[in-house]
Amino acid sequence: MKIAQIAPLYEAVPPKLYGGTERIVHYLTEELVNQGHDVTLFASGDSVTRATLIANVETGLRLNDDCIDPIAHHIVQMQEVIERIKDFDIFHFHTDYLHFPFTAKLNIPCVTTLHGRLDIPDLQSVYNKFQNQNVISISYNQQKPLQQANWVGNVYHGLPHDMHYMGNGDGNYFAFVGRVSPEKGLDKAIEIAIATENPLKIAAKIDKADKKYYEDVIKPLLEHPLIEFIGEINESQKTDFIGKAKALLFPINWEEPFGMVMIESMACGTPVIAFKCGSVPEVIDEGKSGFIVSTVKEAIEAVKKLPQLTRKGVRHVFDSRFTAGRMANNYLDIYASVIEDCKSEGSGQPHLKTSYEGKPMKKVV
Repeated sequence: MKIAQIAPLYEAVPPKLYGGTERIVHYLTEELVNQGHDVTLFASGDSVTRATLIANVETGLRLNDDCIDPIAHHIVQMQEVIERIKDFDIFHFHTDYLHFPFTAKLNIPCVTTLHGRLDIPDLQSVYNKFQNQNVISISYNQQKPLQQANWVGNVYHGLPHDMHYMGNGDGNYFAFVGRVSPEKGLDKAIEIAIATENPLKIAAKIDKADKKYYEDVIKPLLEHPLIEFIGEINESQKTDFIGKAKALLFPINWEEPFGMVMIESMACGTPVIAFKCGSVPEVIDEGKSGFIVSTVKEAIEAVKKLPQLTRKGVRHVFDSRFTAGRMANNYLDIYASVIEDCKSEGSGQPHLKTSYEGKPMKKVV
């Protein structure tokens, strides 16, 4: 299959620093290449891939001090894609709704994975207007704010099978990995650790927007002898850091679309104690890969149940549900369905649609 993967230009693929969407695009692209597909990646020129790379900018835009208007470069990228509409069997966009005006009236097989939060009021008008765009969620919970969107599937994220190895939890500490922000619940993680008399190691980044929250709320809590703030760690450091932890604490209080760190923890064999928000009930297998709780009190009780879980069992959940191979196969099933539906609407050749109205896409789960 000839597949076009269109990534945002803000970060390289894979990202040099932070960039969740670009990481997933990388894992998916490389797995599709592994499976023998002819893949072209539209991304920044500093991306590293075994696919064919088409770049209209030299480096990721977020780290480019000379870039003032990143949308300008994305518009050029969209034109680069459209000029090649006859070259691919399927177009897979990871650029939110930016391409919708380009592709809305083209009868080409295309899908869009929505990687971010969708409970933003401004999005309602976009998906009211473009109801025939084929979109894919990364959790079913993510779909809820946009029931009118044309959901053609749901695909959970996946990691390369050999990216992390199973640790033994001998560090005797809890781990927190993520951003220091109110929605990530670091204050709750600290409360849980202190209440259960367990050390907590915090591997987290502090964005400028969250600096005041860190200074006012989190920094005073770091004075406790059980709490250690390490700072941001890279991907290669995560295996050792999470693998040595007794458990990962994930006390979020917002509608997280997925939560990559949960499956990173599973890959390391480390159980997760997570608050029941967003995608958590879909990602965590209760009593197998961790425990789902609603309050700090329930989290404290869950700590007592950790010995019921085996690290091998936690890793087994990852192997069966969240590998890059499984993710790619799920996308391939959706690609095949969308291609077939596109052919049934016309000759199978790219051409202009006569209107924005189209038949509802077959739902793929």
